[in-house]
Amino acid sequence: MKLFTFRGGVHPPENKAQTENREIEVFPVSKTLYVPMLQHIGAPLEPNVKVGDRVLKGQKIADSEAFVSSPVHSPVSGVVKKIEVMPFPLSGKVKTVVIENDEKEEWAELTKIQDWEKSTKEELLAMVREKGIVGVGGACFPTHIKLNPPKDVTIDVLLLNGAECEPYLNSDNRLMIEEPKKIVEGIKIINKILGINRAVIGIEDNKTVAIETMTKACEGTGIEVAMLKTQYPQGGEKQLIKAVLDRDVPSGGLPSAVGVVVQNTGTAGAIYEGLVEGKPLIEKIVTVSGKAVERPANLKVRIGTMFSEILDHAGTNRESMDKLVMGGPMMGMAQHTENVPVVKGTSGLLGLTKEETNPYKPKSCIVCGKCIKACPINLLPNMYAKLARFKQWEEMGKNHLMDCIECGSCSYICPANRPLTEAIKIGKAKLRTMKK
Repeated sequence: MKLFTFRGGVHPPENKAQTENREIEVFPVSKTLYVPMLQHIGAPLEPNVKVGDRVLKGQKIADSEAFVSSPVHSPVSGVVKKIEVMPFPLSGKVKTVVIENDEKEEWAELTKIQDWEKSTKEELLAMVREKGIVGVGGACFPTHIKLNPPKDVTIDVLLLNGAECEPYLNSDNRLMIEEPKKIVEGIKIINKILGINRAVIGIEDNKTVAIETMTKACEGTGIEVAMLKTQYPQGGEKQLIKAVLDRDVPSGGLPSAVGVVVQNTGTAGAIYEGLVEGKPLIEKIVTVSGKAVERPANLKVRIGTMFSEILDHAGTNRESMDKLVMGGPMMGMAQHTENVPVVKGTSGLLGLTKEETNPYKPKSCIVCGKCIKACPINLLPNMYAKLARFKQWEEMGKNHLMDCIECGSCSYICPANRPLTEAIKIGKAKLRTMKK
């Protein structure tokens, strides 16, 4: 099988052995669930329930009339105890519906598509939205919008991201191994929505079992499997498109500009469960790992479960844990508290020790150029850091700052330990503020 890759990138220690062979376990359902009203890119939601209401598992409890939005559903049956602003794992605080689980697991009436092959594009997209499906790889962009590009845009390829290039994480890997047929059926539904025939699944070559299971599941379907070189950030949309299709997404452009829609394999699985089985997106597969974690695992967790409960379940040593990260160590979000809930974009929880985090203080740039060589977008991270130091935000923008995918390759490879990605993030935030 041909090996696909892209220019630049890095290869940090994979640290996947701890969980790659551990089957997905169902995490015990919590007594209290905390469901945030913002689990997607777009407008916050407003609850359609009130304190004291009894809700059913899978019942829609919040929505918005805004175009870029996606509803959320109750992960359990129970009673709404509180609705208040609470800490949120993606920074800040958001309105949160607190549900006390009655442990009856009583489902709401679930709508589903009886025969998706005979359904219209509009019917399928409406159901994708109704089930609250967003990009579960971390970006959380509402899937019904991504699968409905403008009429003047021609799409000819669906590209499935099964790379899971972040160290430690194995949630997508285990899903491909354990539930390949759900992913394949989800891909067929997406192809029906897009009106295309070609789909390619990109999987890194360190996931040999996943490549084998997905290849077998795709037999006779016309869906292709492309083996990717294990290289970070292989799962970035632009990098994946370049590696597999040799198409260059223009600066400031979207994958649709080169005829491609990219979806995570987990999102394809969620589409199958939502449309065929009727289940809204109320649970996530979360890899729990790191040297502070005694029992690393891949857990199927209800959305709204507190991080603290998951860490307790995995036997996490708080004294040795230097940092708690949601997601992977390269692009994940460090947490200031364990008292925040799992959301639709939670793919991992890492309890990292000082041995795993970077204890070294930054030094002056030695002009080695390693950050430039590693950048998968062909940008100049060292220049951005210098401009940020002198608050030259507009100049950073003129030099394609917004094309940066914040993968962290430059910071990882820098021998002087300079916080290059941090400077870039600050620069982007300043530019966004200036445009308002």
